[in-house]
Amino acid sequence: MTTSDRTFRYNTTGHWFKGNTHIHSVASDGGMSIPDIAELYATAQFDFIFCTDHWVSSDVNTTCKNASLLLLDGIELDGHDNTGGYFHVVCLGKTHGIIEEDGLESAMQKAREQGAVLVLAHPHWCGNSLEDANRWDFDGIEVYNHVCHWLNGKGDGAVYWDAMLEKNPDTLGFSVDDAHLKPEHPGWNGGWIVVNAAELSTEAILAAIKHGNFYSSCGPELKSMTYDKTSLHIECTPVRFIRLVGPAHNGWRVGSFDGQLLTHASVEIPADWDHVYIELEDKEGKRAWSNTLFVTNHQTEN
Repeated sequence: MTTSDRTFRYNTTGHWFKGNTHIHSVASDGGMSIPDIAELYATAQFDFIFCTDHWVSSDVNTTCKNASLLLLDGIELDGHDNTGGYFHVVCLGKTHGIIEEDGLESAMQKAREQGAVLVLAHPHWCGNSLEDANRWDFDGIEVYNHVCHWLNGKGDGAVYWDAMLEKNPDTLGFSVDDAHLKPEHPGWNGGWIVVNAAELSTEAILAAIKHGNFYSSCGPELKSMTYDKTSLHIECTPVRFIRLVGPAHNGWRVGSFDGQLLTHASVEIPADWDHVYIELEDKEGKRAWSNTLFVTNHQTEN
C-alpha cells in the first residue's frame, strides 16, 4: 500500500463518548437488569452500552425507556461452525428473527444482512486458531476481554487481530468488559471503547463504530490524532510508551523505563506498511489501542 491508496481513518473534531460493547443482563446469564446496569455504568462516566445477551436480540426501546445513558441493541451468538471450530460472536446493532435453533452460521448471516457489526469475541478463551479468526470475515475482534482476563488469563486477542489485519487491514479492535455482574462473576469497567462522534445518538455511535472512528482502552486516553500526509501527531494522557505497530516485525516506539511520562509524540508513517495502529501503555501497564490508522479506498467507497 502506498500513501495514495489510503485515507486517514480518524476525525476527532466531534465529542468523545465512552462505551462498552459486550454486556449481559438477566435476559441471559447476567445478574442485573438492563436499567440497573445502565445506572451502574453511568456512575463510571460511561455514555453508552450495548446489550448483548446470549441468543437474545435486545429491544432497548421497549425494555428500558428512561435509562441513565444511551442503550444500544445487540446479541451474542455462540456455537460450532462446519469445521468444528467453536466461536462466540457479538453482533452490534438492531437484529430480529434470530434464534438459537438457527445455528451459528445461519445466525451470523442473518445478523450481517441486517447491518450488524460482527465482532469475534474472546478468541483465546474459545481456543480459536488463527485460521478460525479469518474464516468468517468478521468486522472486528476483541483485542481485550476483561472477564476472560480475570477468568483464566485468556483475554488478549492481539495476536489474532494481527493475523486478521494481514487479510483485511480494516479489521476493527475492541476492548470490552463482557460483564455478567453477579457476586461470583463481578468484573466490569476494565475494558471499553471511546467513540468520536458529532452527537450521542444511536445512529451517530453506530456510524462511528462502523467507520472505526474510536479507540479501545483499559486506562490510557487518546486526546487527539492528526495526520499531515507524512507524520502522525498524537496527544494522550501520561503514558510510559507510545508504540506504532506495523505488519510482522515492523514497529516504532518512544518512551523509557526511567519514570518519564509522555503526553504527545509525532512519527512519520512508512508508506509501504499495509496496516498500522497505535498502542499506548501507562505506568501501570494498562494499554490502549487505536484502530488501524488508514482505511482502504474500497472501504471508503462503500
